[in-house]
Amino acid sequence: MKRILLLALTFLGGFGGFGGFGGFAQTIDRARLDSLFNVLTAANLAIGRITITQNGKTVYERSFGRDQAADATYRIGSITKVFTAVMIYELIDQKKLLLDDSLSEFFPQIPNAGQITIAELLGHRSGIANFTATATGFDNWKGRAQTHDQLVGYITGQSPDFMPGARADYNNSNYLLLGYILESVYQRSYKELVTEKIINKLGLQHTYYGDHTGFQGKEAASYKYFDNKWQEEKAVYLDNFGGAGAMISTSEDLCQFIRAIFDGKFISKASVARMTRIGKDGYGWGMFSFGDSLHTGYGHNGKTEGFASSMQYYPAAHLAIGYCTNGEVYPKDEILDDVIKLCFHEPVVLPSFKPVPVADSALRPLTGTYVGDNGLQVAVSLVNGGLVLAVKGQPFVLDALSEREFHNTRYGFFFDFDQDGKQLVVHDAAVTYWLHRQ
Repeated sequence: MKRILLLALTFLGGFGGFGGFGGFAQTIDRARLDSLFNVLTAANLAIGRITITQNGKTVYERSFGRDQAADATYRIGSITKVFTAVMIYELIDQKKLLLDDSLSEFFPQIPNAGQITIAELLGHRSGIANFTATATGFDNWKGRAQTHDQLVGYITGQSPDFMPGARADYNNSNYLLLGYILESVYQRSYKELVTEKIINKLGLQHTYYGDHTGFQGKEAASYKYFDNKWQEEKAVYLDNFGGAGAMISTSEDLCQFIRAIFDGKFISKASVARMTRIGKDGYGWGMFSFGDSLHTGYGHNGKTEGFASSMQYYPAAHLAIGYCTNGEVYPKDEILDDVIKLCFHEPVVLPSFKPVPVADSALRPLTGTYVGDNGLQVAVSLVNGGLVLAVKGQPFVLDALSEREFHNTRYGFFFDFDQDGKQLVVHDAAVTYWLHRQ
């Protein structure tokens, strides 16, 4: 998203070279990072905690947004998949499992199981149906405990999305089944395995498997921004997500975990290389790529019911980033893009969300009716010197951030018009709509 600029950061000022570490600053400019999170906090656009480590030492950390305990834990969603992948690769290193082993050895009832391999599950290339799809009634059962048989039944009860290996498509079912395969091989629960093989081995103090209802202990509740305030979200029953999304952790522990993977604490260099081998489709076999052409990183994102997280590692700089948010309006990917640029002292500009005056002559060409491919229709009109967008009669006042960028403060949506006013992008942290003017 294009953004109004608050402050241009250049290669000058506050950054010393860290020779041999990909341009990472020896002394990170905490003030500039603080400026970013202060702006987000003041505009009610993010809640959470970030940690940055270099060579295993913390160089920056802070909580932002609402007041919450510094040692609060967060649901990390799909970052759980990395825990699962590490334990699967450990079995592969021990020759107890092969990447070419068939899913039919464990779940012959899954459609196309005989053609699906462990590697295809790791790389989201199996084609099996998603157990968290709307078709399974997910919204009705996600807060209640489900048995393994019930969850597998949600997969077998749907037609496959595509033939195994035909393409890659992100799907929680792949790692749910990988978690169950771990339980089958070891004849122990996933909770016991992840606790012994990763948490206790590494001494992670604030990481654990979520198998309880609600938020307990020091767990942070999640929030959604609506009608000018943060409103608490409901907690899903994490055990339903198993090896696909049941873990709870902190930004500090995530940094420690991913660094340990690359340091060889769990699996072989060959397995790390396979895990981080990114295909032309953008999918790895356990991790995804981050960064840019100058600084290549690996890791995974997570998202679940108001929580969002990111765990990234940049091997050339020995740099780890752990990010946990329990309230997201401004997308974390936008935030972390700026964080990464700051870490590698690249030119970057920080966002500002203060409304700016825009002349009627610049706003009038943006008015009209816009329709999306999904049938969404909105009407944009000029009212008292500003734009108002209406959806099914519901008006949204648009505060101008520039002549083409707008923000609805009350509900947290962002609106971007192209230069000719022919296209409108409506988005928040969770969803993006592309609309075209009629």
